[in-house]
Amino acid sequence: MNLLVSSTGRLTAADAAAAIILVGDRYLMQLRDERAEIWYPGHWGLFGGAMEAGEEPIAALRRELFEELELTFEAPAACFFMQIEFDLSAIGLMRYRRDVYTVAIPPDSVQRLVLHEGAAVRLFTAAEILGGPPVTPYDSFAIFIHAAQARLRPSG
Repeated sequence: MNLLVSSTGRLTAADAAAAIILVGDRYLMQLRDERAEIWYPGHWGLFGGAMEAGEEPIAALRRELFEELELTFEAPAACFFMQIEFDLSAIGLMRYRRDVYTVAIPPDSVQRLVLHEGAAVRLFTAAEILGGPPVTPYDSFAIFIHAAQARLRPSG
């Protein structure tokens, strides 16, 4: 889910695609701008954003990563990781989802990225991002699941 602010100041929600961008064993994160009209200003989060009408999640991810970082990737480089569903019907809204993919990039490509959205970009270990700065809740959950996946798998 991506939460947006309309021109009337009302919040809206939309299906979204996001990337856990892996650089070795670290996560590339975006510091969201300090703007009152966006959700979670000043929080760290994954790169990605809302899907346009009729757009497939992987196409939205490809578009968003290019818009935000000038990052391009071929289809096999992004692997579906998880989907988070939000049911907001109790407050008169619909169900929304956030499709999360993993995208691994080599360390030498980080300095070629160009940040177009957000206040900063930084690499974190899982422990640093989960125990430190403010992180958007749904992205914190995705990183926690990614970092803990070996402990979550059934044994046997």
